[in-house]
Formats: sequence, C-alpha cells, structure tokens
Amino acid sequence: MSDTADLRQGIREHLGQFSLHVLLVFATGLTIGSERTVVPILGEDVLGVESFLVIGSFVVSFGIVKSILNLYAGKWGEEYGRKPVLVAGWATALPLPLILIFAPSWGWITVGNILLGINQALTWSMAINAKIDLAGPEQRGLAVGIDESFGYTGVAVGAWLTGVIAGQWSLRPEPFYFLAVVVVLAFLISIFLIKETVQYAQAEGDDDHHDANLPFNEVVKRATYGDRTLFAAAQAGHIENFVDTLFWIAVPLYLTSEGLPIAAVGVVVGVHSAMYFFQIATGGLADRIGRRPPVIWGMFLAGGGVLGMVLVEGYLPWAVLAAASGLGMALLYPNLMTVPSDAAHPSWRSAGMGVYRMWRDSGYAVGAILIGLSMEFVNAEAAFYMTAILMFVSGGIVYLWMEETHPDFGTHEPPAPASDQVTGSVSQD
Repeated sequence: MSDTADLRQGIREHLGQFSLHVLLVFATGLTIGSERTVVPILGEDVLGVESFLVIGSFVVSFGIVKSILNLYAGKWGEEYGRKPVLVAGWATALPLPLILIFAPSWGWITVGNILLGINQALTWSMAINAKIDLAGPEQRGLAVGIDESFGYTGVAVGAWLTGVIAGQWSLRPEPFYFLAVVVVLAFLISIFLIKETVQYAQAEGDDDHHDANLPFNEVVKRATYGDRTLFAAAQAGHIENFVDTLFWIAVPLYLTSEGLPIAAVGVVVGVHSAMYFFQIATGGLADRIGRRPPVIWGMFLAGGGVLGMVLVEGYLPWAVLAAASGLGMALLYPNLMTVPSDAAHPSWRSAGMGVYRMWRDSGYAVGAILIGLSMEFVNAEAAFYMTAILMFVSGGIVYLWMEETHPDFGTHEPPAPASDQVTGSVSQD
C-alpha cells in the first residue's frame, strides 16, 4: 500500500479481518483444548500407559517445541509476513487428528504433540501480531485482551465438547473427528480469507526511530535475570504454566480416579479455561490500578484453587475451585505479558516479550516432568500440593521484587541500553 490513508489502524476500520483473526485464535484454542480431557485418559485406558511420567511426556514435547518457536515465530513473521507463517502453522496441525485416531502407542501421541507445539507457537503468535498490526498503538491492550480471551475460551469449549463426545461415544475416534473439522476449516480460512498485515507494522515502525538497541543475547540476559522486575515476571510466567499443565495431565486422571464421569471431567477442566475469558476485563483493570496487584492476586488465587481441589470432594466443589484457579490465571496471565512490554526499552521491547514467552511456555515442559514425577512416585494429590506451593512461592517473589511498570504511575524505570556501545538492531516481534 502506497497511500498512507490506506494504512490507517483501528479495530473498527479492520473489523472484518480482525474478526477473522479472532475466529482463528478461537480455533487455535479449540485445537489444544481437544486434547485436554481425552488424551490423558486415552493413554491410561486405551494405550495401556501405566506411568504418569510417560503420560506427561506428550506435554513435555509440546512445551519444549512451543517455547523455542516462540522466539522465532515473530522474526519469521517480520521476514516472510504474518500470513505465510499462519498458514504454515495450520498446515502443521493437519496430520494431528489422524495421529490421535490411529496412534498404536503413546510415542505417536508424543510426536503428534510436537506438531501441536509448532501449530500453537506459529498460529497464536501470528494471531497476536496481526491483531496488534490492525489495532494500532491506541488499542493494543484491547487487542491482546480479546485475543487471549477468545483463545482460552476455545480451549474451554474444546475440552468440554470432546469430553461430551467421548462420554456419548468413545475416547476415540469420535472426539478427533471434531478436531479434524476445526483444523481443516482454519487452514482454509488462513489461505483464502486472511490478508497480510505486516505492512501496518512496517509503516508504524517508520515513524518510530530508536538509536538504542541491544544484541539478541543481551536481550535474553536482561529479560531473564538482568532486571529484577523482568526476572520476577519470567519466573512467574514459568511457574503459572504449571497450573495449566496440571489441568492438562493430573486433573483428568485424578477426577476419573475419584469416580467422576468423563463428561463431568470435561466440564471441570473446561470451566477452568472458560474463566480465561475474563482477561478482557482484567487487562482493563490493570490499566486503572497497575499491573502488579492483579498479578499478585492471581498467583495466590490460582494456587489456592489448585490446593483446594484435593481438600474437597464432589463435582460442584471441584468445578467451583477449578473456576477459582481459572479466575486467578485470568488476573495474572495478560498482565504478566504486559510487564516486559512496559519495562523494556522500546528498541528491544518485542524481543524482550519473546524471551518472556519462551520462559513462560517452557513451564509446560518443566511442569509436566515435575507433575509426572510427583504422580509417579508419590500420588496424584502430591502434584496438586507441589503446584500450589510453587505458585505461592512465585507469588511471594513477585510481591518482593516486581516493581510497578504501568507507565502512568509505575515505580519501575525501563532500563535503557547503552546505545553508544551497541551497533545494529534486534530483529523483533
């Protein structure tokens, strides 16, 4: 586009394309949600996997792949455009339903989740970037809130629907027919209906010149441990994904062992993810009161909900506590992502967020290993206790070390790199 007027930004101005990207991130959530209820039970009841650590391996493979690709997805989106990366992400998911339907052993499920990790990293990264491209600087927070809310609503709906389907028919193949429809439709929408948006980011960047840049290795250091506030955010993001992993691995197995039917298990798992929809509201709340309070409240509420699930019995109490932990996640999740955006120097802000997302999603892999070990060598309840304790400790670190980063009334000064010692720039997204 050569005419500057053609590059105007705003959700209203691009409502059609923005809505399609909302639909696609909902499909991304449906894709991962379709595994949440059924796959752990499938491993135990159909494929005969007796080791909880082995069952957790499919989340380990997912977490490792997704965390690594989070670093590169944005870079590829800048080099090749958002749409090609988005299409590639959905193409990667096409074999997944077939693998889940026909897998003769658990190793195939683990391989399938490598594809799922690629799919989630590429499609969700491009969903966020495309929405930010279209929305512009004035509506970025709203765009990210909408993205996360609809993505995790998709996770909830996918977990609930596949649980209902499995309860009505069987653990496979019927739930994965639904997954196949989702993946194929999303792939076709990405090819034929989505338009490229990278030009909006490029035009915006032309008006934003910064002479202070950090090499990527310095960004990794700064966003990991060089700044106490960014360290607090990174470790909290890493630990909070233990909760998500718990609801992926341990919660379905624990509840079925307590005699809860699989359809009801799908509701309990689904209601946890459904609370993530409130991220639209919690992101706005942080704009009014700061990032730090919702993050602290969320860490302790999510940990408390997890702890409570092994202290009560019954469908309704489990569902209520699953919802409480989900609400805690809704409080902390979008606002932890905003912290590196606030705190980093503008010239490496996007790269800093990429480092944060890497540490956050590596929590899937580490959490799956620790949760699997707890279930394997102690019992299922131990995984809940461990996750809750780590959330409380992590929340304490946030309380002690994280300074407020809100630009209007924050106490944290964004660390500016020494531009006179640095040449070149960081490839960011």
